[in-house]
Amino acid sequence: MTAQTGQPARTEARTGYGVARQQPQPANLADILERVLDKGIVIAGDIKVNLLDIELLTIKIRLLVASVDKAKEMGIDWWENDPMLSSRGTGDLAQENEQLKRRVRELESGDD
Repeated sequence: MTAQTGQPARTEARTGYGVARQQPQPANLADILERVLDKGIVIAGDIKVNLLDIELLTIKIRLLVASVDKAKEMGIDWWENDPMLSSRGTGDLAQENEQLKRRVRELESGDD
């Protein structure tokens, strides 16, 4: 890709009659990944298991592949507050744990 136009780079071959333009070269894996992360891609599918027209199991699969910046643009930021994925959530979890321990001790001692 060229930096100025964002278009795939074209190769040129000189012939005796001037410059012959060839087709754009196929994008490499890095270019494809850059485009996917920049734009985002959603893959959605459902798996259903039926037995004699009775639905036994349904699995809904949704996959979003995007950069963190693109996800935030779309309003997706669940990883920021997830205590398993973020260091910010661990302080609240520890505080809540202490409160629950204190409450259990109060209930076990008979104080209310």
